[in-house]
This record gives sequence, C-alpha cells and structure tokens, in this order.
Amino acid sequence: MLDTVAQVQTPEGIALPLRTAGPMPRAIAWAVDAAIRVGVIWIVSIPIIFVGRSGRGLYAIALFAVLWFYPVLFEVLRDGQTPGKRVMQLRVINANGTPVTWLASFLRNLMRTVDMLPVFYGFGLVTSFADARSRRLGDIVAGTLVVYVDAPRKAVEVPLVPVVLPSHVLKLDERAAVVEFAERAGQLTPERQEELADLLPALTGTRGTLAVQRLFGIANGILGRR
Repeated sequence: MLDTVAQVQTPEGIALPLRTAGPMPRAIAWAVDAAIRVGVIWIVSIPIIFVGRSGRGLYAIALFAVLWFYPVLFEVLRDGQTPGKRVMQLRVINANGTPVTWLASFLRNLMRTVDMLPVFYGFGLVTSFADARSRRLGDIVAGTLVVYVDAPRKAVEVPLVPVVLPSHVLKLDERAAVVEFAERAGQLTPERQEELADLLPALTGTRGTLAVQRLFGIANGILGRR
C-alpha cells in the first residue's frame, strides 16, 4: 500500500530509481520478525527456568539482546534484510543507495521506541503516510530507506541467425534500436514482430517474416557475431 518510486543519487552521480515500500508490507515483515523473536526468547527461557533466581538476570540479558541486536545484526550482516524483510522481498539501505551502516541501523531501530508511541506504531504510521518515501521517524533520523529487492533480470540473447549487412551505414541510435528490437523480440508475438519490421523496408529490403530475420541478422552483425 502506498508504494512509490524514489530517485536516489548515488555517490557516483548516477540517478537510481528505487521502489520504496509502503506501511503494509513493512508491517507484515515486522510481524514475521516479531514472531521469530518471540520464538527465540521462548526457547532461550526454557533452560533458564532451571537456573533459579540467578536466571532472571540471564533472561533479561537474552531479552535485551534479541529485541535490540536482532534487527541490527541482520540488517548490516545480511544485506539489509531481516528474515521478515526477506520474506517480503524488502531491504534497508542508506538514503544514497549504499548498504546500510552499523550506525544508521542502530539509530533507525533505536527510534522504534518513539515510532511505537502512543500505541501500535502510531507516530511511525503517521510519518510513513505523510512522507513521500514512506519513511518512519527512525528512517528519517538515520537517513535510511526500505526498498523492494528487484529480482535479477534474465540475460536476453539476440536470436542467432546468419549475419546480414545493412543496406546503408547505420547511425548509433539506429544500431541501438535494431539490437533492442532483436533482444525484445521474444516478448512479442510474431505478428507484432512483423509489424515493426515492416516499418523499415529501406533497411531490410523486404517485408513479413523475412524482414524480421534480416533484422536479427543485422543485430548479430552489430554485436560482432559471425
């Protein structure tokens, strides 16, 4: 809900579009992490019961470690992803697109004590709805974003057909257009391929299926295949 796209300027000066996550997927990720933490605390508490009164101190230490270090360790050491965020395909990063740092992760999680006020993450939800990048207070203070993890794109191969020399010298943008057509051809119907190829009779010297095959051949030549 309310997911949006943020343009992030990387240290190298590259404009990087990132899909920032809205409150709903983040809430689900938090619920998954909360369930895991409750399970871990329950398992740890079993042997502590048999220790006696001294076990209370051990339990307090274990509770503190699980509640506070669980998100920080996962975010920094696991590429910005706690188990809950991994389930929802989310990741925490710095606002400039770089991996989240120890200090930033610690600050954003420390600020949860404020985001949770007055009840049920009230301040955090209000801020998320009001902010253009769906950031809660912790993200704003720490300079972080929660974004979607984009699935890696499959490599696209130009159909391997005999090389065809173009009828005339192609400009750089024309070469790019021919290669792009060949790479995207697998996503198009044969009819659409022919429709696009028929727009270039001066280049292919023919029409229909043969025009498509000649464009493939020209693309292979541009890519240096023999």
